[in-house]
Amino acid sequence: MSVTLSELSLRNARRQARDYLVYFVTVVMAAALLYAFNGLVFSQEVRSLSASLSSLRLTLVLASIVVVCVFGWLVSYATDFMLSRRDRELGLYLLIGLENRQVARLFFLENLAVGGCALVLGAALGSLLYQMLRAVLFALFRLPYRFALTLSLPAAGLTVLYFALIYLFALNRSRKRIRRAAIHDLIYVDQVNEGAVIQTGKNRWTLFVLSIVLGIIGTVLLMTPVLAPAVIGAGCVIFALFAFFLSFASGVPDFFARRPARKYRGQNLLIFRTLTAKLATMGVIMAVISLVFTATIISEGAGLMFRGLFESRAAESGCFDLYLGSEDDTPLSEDYFDSIQANIPVEQSLRYRVYQTGDSQILDYVEEHERDYFRYYERDPVLRYSDYSALRAIAGYSPAELEPGHYLIHCWSYLEEHLAGYPQPLSVGSAQLTLGGVHTEHLMQDYNASNGTQFTLVVPDDVAEGLPVHHYAYAAKTVQPVTKEQFYGLYEIHHKLEEQDLTRSYDTIRAKAMEESDAAAWTADIAFPLFYLALALTMTAATILTIQQLSETERYRRQFQLLQK
Repeated sequence: MSVTLSELSLRNARRQARDYLVYFVTVVMAAALLYAFNGLVFSQEVRSLSASLSSLRLTLVLASIVVVCVFGWLVSYATDFMLSRRDRELGLYLLIGLENRQVARLFFLENLAVGGCALVLGAALGSLLYQMLRAVLFALFRLPYRFALTLSLPAAGLTVLYFALIYLFALNRSRKRIRRAAIHDLIYVDQVNEGAVIQTGKNRWTLFVLSIVLGIIGTVLLMTPVLAPAVIGAGCVIFALFAFFLSFASGVPDFFARRPARKYRGQNLLIFRTLTAKLATMGVIMAVISLVFTATIISEGAGLMFRGLFESRAAESGCFDLYLGSEDDTPLSEDYFDSIQANIPVEQSLRYRVYQTGDSQILDYVEEHERDYFRYYERDPVLRYSDYSALRAIAGYSPAELEPGHYLIHCWSYLEEHLAGYPQPLSVGSAQLTLGGVHTEHLMQDYNASNGTQFTLVVPDDVAEGLPVHHYAYAAKTVQPVTKEQFYGLYEIHHKLEEQDLTRSYDTIRAKAMEESDAAAWTADIAFPLFYLALALTMTAATILTIQQLSETERYRRQFQLLQK
């Protein structure tokens, strides 16, 4: 009874199910990740969560391009592994008379069948993973989540396109390799060690020294708080690790080979042979795994860093349900308050002034001790104690006591250590005040038209009387979170005021609900693609390690069987 290549391919795919397990899981997970994030790209529901999410599609597409390249290499690596497991079998097909192109077609059809099943299963798993990502996004925006399993045809189409590029690239490489291979190459391919990537000692030492230097430079740059140097530092560290393992894998065997006396001393020969065998087969793999793990850690760390940064900024700018601030000493327009009274139910509110002293005593001290501080005010900002107490009540903080003859400092937490040790009394007009405490809760201290920029002084009411006004402000605790329509209604008033008076400064309008929404959108735009990349890299590293372990297990199994005999 004759058997066609298609039937033989299906039979072999079923028979090799155990060997194909890691390969199959790899392809399924790749398809699932691609479909889940493509679902975010095409989801109108996700895009409607915030106007700031409009760039999420672009960032996810850019991240997907990187992930497709990573998965392309990973699937190609897994396919080569499967080819090495089938080398003798394919060689026997050549021995019995099949042509190279027929064997290549056989292997292509087998893997295509496995890939098709993996794609279907990956799409189903990706739908569940998409629901998890959707739930995370809804949690970021503090919205109720309801499970709704749907199929996105555009996401499925883009996933199939990505998958076809990845899979056909990997299979085409294997197909070309089989068509060019001789019978001897297929039968004995598992006995061929990986050659040294770097052949000469001079190049090896150059690469080793370069890896050490770049590692030090990259570590220093990664510790800087500035984004651009940190990104350059991450690239330096990744390249340094890759170069180190390449030079190390080539250099250790060469070190012993050049020193026969050491190689044959004691048990060194056994160690030398074991080490060279391991490094000869895993030199590049060690470098790749180190690169992948480092890139994973950097991606996850960057994602967590950006998420913390956005949440911190939202907590500072949105500490009040509603905040208005003028950019100069012009009072806020009554049109704002008419609109608030008509449209926004307010539980508690305060209209107040932010003053400034006659000098920059504390500002100079902060600039002297904190180089990263950016100076907005020319003189020290001041709040009256009664206004400060009311603001703390509106924000939901516990009361802060102020003893007679003292003043308080309210600042960002990173300035607390410097300002708590301020040694001199504060001169405000004719009053001499002693520092009575430092508080660090969020109090809208981000901008020029706020309660000081990163710090403000709190003085008794009678001391603040007569000080020049820096700007006027309004803070409120609303009955319900400020809606998008209410927020933009206040902005419409501002635009009308600007049209009436072209010299008018830009007023500051902030709402807690809008700040939290923007922070969630920024987190989704930046942190999500970074976590996406980290997840893909983690899967890549796990697959490589699993394949290597399977290879070593099979080799050791044959060796122990031989020893047993």
